Amino acid sequence: MDLRKLKKLIDLVQESGIAELEITEGEERVRIARGGAISVTPLAAATPSGTAAPAANAAVAPALATAAEAAPEGHVVKSPMVGTFYRAPSPEAKPFVDVGAAVKAGETVCVIEAMKLMNEIEADASGTIKAILVENGQPVEYGQALFIIG
Repeated sequence: MDLRKLKKLIDLVQESGIAELEITEGEERVRIARGGAISVTPLAAATPSGTAAPAANAAVAPALATAAEAAPEGHVVKSPMVGTFYRAPSPEAKPFVDVGAAVKAGETVCVIEAMKLMNEIEADASGTIKAILVENGQPVEYGQALFIIG
């Protein structure tokens, strides 16, 4: 994907107010998330089977815009590092928090695995968990929104 197309996509994300945009074009996949995270990966490396996943570029932006509009208001807990997000300390354990749970500042809300180290992430505000924005086991970027506390 050429630099001009990437610039146009970045401008589209900034102007529209959507949180994230992902587009697949041929062998490349581009994901632009608000906050500066941009990744371009070959599609074969992005899918486990190495087969091309179908993508409807026209349907991606409206779906993401709808998801961004539906996000609840409140304090956003952001990822302090790049790694893998886990809601519980182990696969058998119950999650640290669920939607509707009351949390206090300093309370552990998740762990992020980075370089084989489990890093406990604490709430930086007190309140109630309104939304969990990341799926268990999903990779996260530095500064990516993880939770909304209201």
